[in-house]
Amino acid sequence: MKKFFNLFDLSQKVNYKNEVLSGLTVALALVPEAVAFAIIAGLSPLTGLYAAFVMGFVTSIFGGRPGMISGATGAVAVVIVTLAASHGVEYVFAAVILAGILQMATGFLRLGKLMRLVPHPAIFGFVNGLAIIIFMSQLEQFKAEDGAWLGGTDLYIMLGLVLITMLIIWGLPKLSKVVPASLVAILSVFAVVFFFDIDTKTVGDMASIKGSFPPFHIPEVPFTWETLTVVFPYAAIVAGVGLIESLLTLNIVDEITETRGRGNKEAIAQGGANLLSGFFSGMGGCAMIGQSLINVSNGARARLSGIVASVMLLVFIMFGSSLIELVPMAALTGLMIMVSIGTFEWASLRTIRRMPKSDILVMVLVTLVTIFLHNLALAVLIGVIISALVFAWDNAKRIRARKHIDNEGVKHYEMYGPLFFGSTAAFQNKFDVANDPEEVIIDFAESRVVDMSAIEALNKVTSRYKKLGKTVHLRHLSPDCRKLLQNAEAIIDVNVMEDPTYKLVVDHI
Repeated sequence: MKKFFNLFDLSQKVNYKNEVLSGLTVALALVPEAVAFAIIAGLSPLTGLYAAFVMGFVTSIFGGRPGMISGATGAVAVVIVTLAASHGVEYVFAAVILAGILQMATGFLRLGKLMRLVPHPAIFGFVNGLAIIIFMSQLEQFKAEDGAWLGGTDLYIMLGLVLITMLIIWGLPKLSKVVPASLVAILSVFAVVFFFDIDTKTVGDMASIKGSFPPFHIPEVPFTWETLTVVFPYAAIVAGVGLIESLLTLNIVDEITETRGRGNKEAIAQGGANLLSGFFSGMGGCAMIGQSLINVSNGARARLSGIVASVMLLVFIMFGSSLIELVPMAALTGLMIMVSIGTFEWASLRTIRRMPKSDILVMVLVTLVTIFLHNLALAVLIGVIISALVFAWDNAKRIRARKHIDNEGVKHYEMYGPLFFGSTAAFQNKFDVANDPEEVIIDFAESRVVDMSAIEALNKVTSRYKKLGKTVHLRHLSPDCRKLLQNAEAIIDVNVMEDPTYKLVVDHI
């Protein structure tokens, strides 16, 4: 029984008031987001709401980052919109289920650690891009049904209600933190609109959220190879995008809360949530940075807030739709604008002059790709590739050789810097094969043989000496370098010769 309560973090020190009130706030913020993303994907609003419930509930219980909120997201919506248009919603459900399986496999294989390869400038770009997307998406609320911008009284009312929301969220925490400021702001604006009978946009103007408990059903698609070829590419992209956004959000929440989440556990939970989402008529999703920041800024740190948010969302769908549809969109718009302001990494602008140019390029490029292509996986991948190429280029120039001839007439090449594919050309140019004495020592005490390109470079150098009848000794190779050379013996002739005088291939001098 104790393990059961630990699962919900209820046996730990939890501020239940903050958790419950924050969960209620997040549930209110989830409604328009889920509806909007379902519409973007060309699906019914309930498909997005069901996904938000299932994703939020499962990941809150089993995920690796308490306090993080998951639901239907735009990142997934833009991926599945083409599949929904070409093959219908049943194929979307099948793709979401397959994506969940792939994500679970990633977690079980413990591949979440690959997120360590994402450089900090890429994370800055990712976060800044999302902040701008969140802000720009709120501008739609300042348009009429025909797509024209609001004007006159309608515009002033919308702006006024949005500003009231933002002022409450900004100012209330300076006076009291008894109740989450975002919840007070939503209820205050709701009261103003209701009691003064102000004509403004509400949640109900987007779509009806009334529904039942998510119905379980197996996707009605042919179980054939042809179906798999249609579904798998979308499933793979959904799985990749979902994991990247979820694990990056996990890292951001880690930094804010100064705690550490578990990436592999989160990957398994995200996969299980998507798997169930597909079976329970949901469009799938992943972690939501905006709602996660709302939750964390309200003081929520445990799993209870996410559970409350998802359960309350289901209550809204089944029993409270008529009331929730009266909530002014201005209140939720003001809340999300404050989220975008809080999400943006303003520190990245203050330190931009002190950052290397390559890091600035990565940050700006990731931000632009995130904004204009809405492809988070591609944005982060570009950032990783550019950072890796810059790192390889910088290290390729660091291969050096100190040269001297000892009293016995043996020439020493003391290498330092990594020997890998990028530095092999510079490495080979360090040697004066024709004019060197009969015996040469290449010392790797301050260097490492990294890859097969490095082995081939060693082979070429030693072969040139061998043709002239000269002897080459490789000294102070680390154990991993020796293993790499031994593994290559069946492929190429490495020409490693032992010399008891110099104690070849020992670890320490």
